[in-house]
Parts: sequence; C-alpha cells; structure tokens
Amino acid sequence: MIRIYNDPEKLSQTAAMTFFEQVSHSISERGRFSVALSGGETPRRLYEILATPPFEERICWGDVHVFWSDERCVPPDDPRSNARMAHQALLDHVPIPPENIHPIHCETSPQQAASSYEQELRDFFGSQPPIFDLVLLGLGENGHTASLFPHTPVLKEQQRWVAEVYVAELEMYRVTLTAPLINQANQVVFLVCGSEKASVLQDVLEGAYQPNDLPAQLIRPNGAHPIWLVDKAASRKLAAEIDEDI
Repeated sequence: MIRIYNDPEKLSQTAAMTFFEQVSHSISERGRFSVALSGGETPRRLYEILATPPFEERICWGDVHVFWSDERCVPPDDPRSNARMAHQALLDHVPIPPENIHPIHCETSPQQAASSYEQELRDFFGSQPPIFDLVLLGLGENGHTASLFPHTPVLKEQQRWVAEVYVAELEMYRVTLTAPLINQANQVVFLVCGSEKASVLQDVLEGAYQPNDLPAQLIRPNGAHPIWLVDKAASRKLAAEIDEDI
C-alpha cells in the first residue's frame, strides 16, 4: 500500500497513529509490542510526536520493547548513532523501562556486535517465531534500507538474523537485521520524504526487480507489500494510481 501526504508533518502524524494502533493491537493480543526502529532523519519527527500527548500518555510503554533495524558501528554517544537519535527524540521522554530498550552494541568488533544482537533477539523471542510487531524502515538514495546496501554479501544471507556489513563508500561497518528476519514482521512501514528520493522510489516500486541494485525490493513481509508512507515530493515520479491523503 502506498499513501501520499502533502508534507512530512502529516506523514509523521499518520505514522504515529499507525504506531499507536499497532501497539494497542499487539498488547491486546499478545501482552507486549516489539518494534525495530529506523535511523536517519526522516523518522525523527515521528519519534518526537510519540513522545508528546496524546501518544506519550496512551501508549503502555511498560509493554513496549524497542530494537533497531540497523546501527552504525560508532560509539553510543556519536551523533551518527541511530540509538542516540531515538533516545534524544523519544526514549528519554517516555516511561519505558530501561530493560525494554535493546540497542545494538558496537563497542566490540562488528562481527561480535552482530552475533551478540542475534543472541539477544533469540533470547527475546524464545521458542516463538522471530516476528516483530512492527519494523520501521527508510529508503536511501541508492536503494538501500536498514543497512542492506547494494552489492553487499548481506543481501544473500538466508540463515542469520543479524549481520555485519562493510559499506565501502562510507568507509564504515554497520550491523543490520537481515531481509529474511525483517520479512517475518507483522507490519513493515517505509517512511520516505524529499524530492531527492523520487527517482529511487520510482525504481524500487515501479522498476524491474533488481534487489542486488535496489535492496529495498527485498522487503516483502510475509510475501506481501509493505506500507509506504510517502510525501508528495518523493512521489512525484510515480505513475501508479495510489491513495492520496491531502
């Protein structure tokens, strides 16, 4: 499903309501809610909204467990850290128990960080299938999502839940959830804003299936299409009929 919004603010408000609805449903059905947050600038406003009324008051934060779809291998206080941004925008402002926050620890080697995070996920899900209630994702101008970058070995990973990846153009290691794990989620929501994303969004949604070039195409939760929340600037090259929310 693709939905288009006039501006990033309305997109973020809708994303907050989607988050809230999924929290309420998951806690009602299973007694807890698990989410993998996205990094980058686009979701920051969503996190800020969730940290204010009415969402801050209505969400049962004690039953929320927060994970991350990926992380840069930088110190936790580095401005580039996805966890640091989420704390500043959201987690430091809501009554979520510290033990319910599950960051990716990159202080050790990238390989050890990936292995440790996979073990943490296995401990969390236990004997149950590793199904996140919600995974939030963004879209890079090169077609990457999470840290699934074009032409990297992680794109072919079928067994591991979490993997390290070296991004040569950024000269940086990252740790990422793998596509098979993301695709087991109950709901996957992409947040895409800005005219600079228009070309790649068109390629991902309407172009040929080339996941090695456009890794975001790998994301098909339970074989279905994810939810795309897109602003008008990012949608300007799309040809398909889509839902517009003016």
